[in-house]
Amino acid sequence: MINYQDICEEVIEIAKSAGSFIRQEREAFSANKIEFKGKNDLVSYVDKAAESQIIEALKPLIAEAGFIAEENKEIHISDTYNWIVDPLDGTTNFIHGIPAYAVSIALKHLNEIVVGVVYEIGKDECFYGWKDSSAYLNGKIIHVSDNKKVADTLLATGFPYYDFTRKDTYMALFEDLIQNCHGLRRIGAASVDLVYTACGRFDGYFEYNLKPWDIAAGMFIVERAGGEVFDFKGGKDMLEDCDIIATNGYISKELLETVKKYFAKHYTI
Repeated sequence: MINYQDICEEVIEIAKSAGSFIRQEREAFSANKIEFKGKNDLVSYVDKAAESQIIEALKPLIAEAGFIAEENKEIHISDTYNWIVDPLDGTTNFIHGIPAYAVSIALKHLNEIVVGVVYEIGKDECFYGWKDSSAYLNGKIIHVSDNKKVADTLLATGFPYYDFTRKDTYMALFEDLIQNCHGLRRIGAASVDLVYTACGRFDGYFEYNLKPWDIAAGMFIVERAGGEVFDFKGGKDMLEDCDIIATNGYISKELLETVKKYFAKHYTI
């Protein structure tokens, strides 16, 4: 039987090693090393090298595990265990020298996340948890906040950066919330938004049109910290729909109702 705590401890070291490489490369990084995967979708050799490093380190941990990874689409997907890897979440921040980017690694067994690690490189903060554990930040247990109403909260979001078909709906929601909470923040790395929600820095977070590797580890850590995570319909298809709401639990109903007020027309709800 696989010991998920032991696996998590191994993954922490792998994430930190990749983070150290990324930190060193940032010091000598040049804009001429940028590639474009699509409009406003940037990648560099750092993303690719870090992912290769992570995958090679993960392979021995669970022999049968497959990979769902951002930069390498050729690696096989398994019927049982799969690693979900974002080697550098917040690439645009990294490229522009904004210190908010992270390594995100999750382990999925069948349809359940069982290990999650997010290493925020700039602050040297490692958030993690495993199945049935608490959530941790650098060895200390963390919890979501206890604010009860959206009016009393600080929320996080992410802006659409290539699929703008729902931007008007999003901006209407944005306008609503900025008038009815303490404020909205946009860090530019979904995994960081999620773990900041897990430790109570944010009370909630929402974003649409993400990828599984953006959110898998972070949403698991939110749940381990006592929070709630769901899609824009109120279901649990975050990794399939890649639309996500994460909260401290107390504001879930109110925030979901507000999101639905604007986004319901895009879904069968």
